[in-house]
Amino acid sequence: MISGRTRLAAVIGDPVRHSLSPAIHNAAFEACGLDWVFVALPVAAGHGSRAVEAMRTLAIDGLSVTMPHKADVAAAVDELTAAASALGVSNCLFWREGRLVGDSTDGDGFVAAFASRFETTLEGSRVLVVGAGGAARSIVEAVGRAGAAEVVVTNRSGGRAELAAGLAPQGRVGRYDDADTVAAADVVVNATAVGMAGGPDADGCPVPVEGLHAGQRVVDIVYQPRRTPFLAEAETRGAAVADGVGMLVHQAALAFERWTGVAAPIEAMTRAVADPGST
Repeated sequence: MISGRTRLAAVIGDPVRHSLSPAIHNAAFEACGLDWVFVALPVAAGHGSRAVEAMRTLAIDGLSVTMPHKADVAAAVDELTAAASALGVSNCLFWREGRLVGDSTDGDGFVAAFASRFETTLEGSRVLVVGAGGAARSIVEAVGRAGAAEVVVTNRSGGRAELAAGLAPQGRVGRYDDADTVAAADVVVNATAVGMAGGPDADGCPVPVEGLHAGQRVVDIVYQPRRTPFLAEAETRGAAVADGVGMLVHQAALAFERWTGVAAPIEAMTRAVADPGST
């Protein structure tokens, strides 16, 4: 029951009503017996810094941040973690010794989800990341820290690919839409919106499918639908696959732990994504 002692966390974005974060985090709070509640707060574009000030004024205990506010909030906090500083964005705000800290949990969430799904690490792997947007950049930076042997970035815009590849010491730009580039990778990651339900290319694949083969690990960060055309093709060709739910849950789990200091209940959070109406 909500009381005067209940602690508040929230997600801000524009739009944000579609967010699965309330279902995920409220399931986690319940599973851990914590007197917390999580809500979605629509914040219009351009007002991210005001939301940070509201967090200070209202003593909100934790904040998740989605588009288009990640850069604005990163500029408005007291300090940034190393990942958030490298990326120039923050998707998670938490308090540490009275100071408001901005973190970026997307990339580390990807790395944790990969390890959970495939029961191995990325160390020594040749990783291909398709895309150069915010999610792709966070993945490149984190995969670089995780010890990948090579991080290849492909994108329609070569300039953006170069900027993303520069986030990993072992990063380089690959040929976009090239089957040989795909075939050379141990791990292939779709970090674009291609294949997303309701998107402009819902039936498309982000890479030439003839480059996919057995022995690869293929990840799509899209989670609606969970089985995208890209994953279906990869699986048909013998690759091991993972959908976007893992990254979604694990990046939320890292935020949960930043806020509460409690180990995140991954299974409860995953169930909440599978059936958001049950929480």
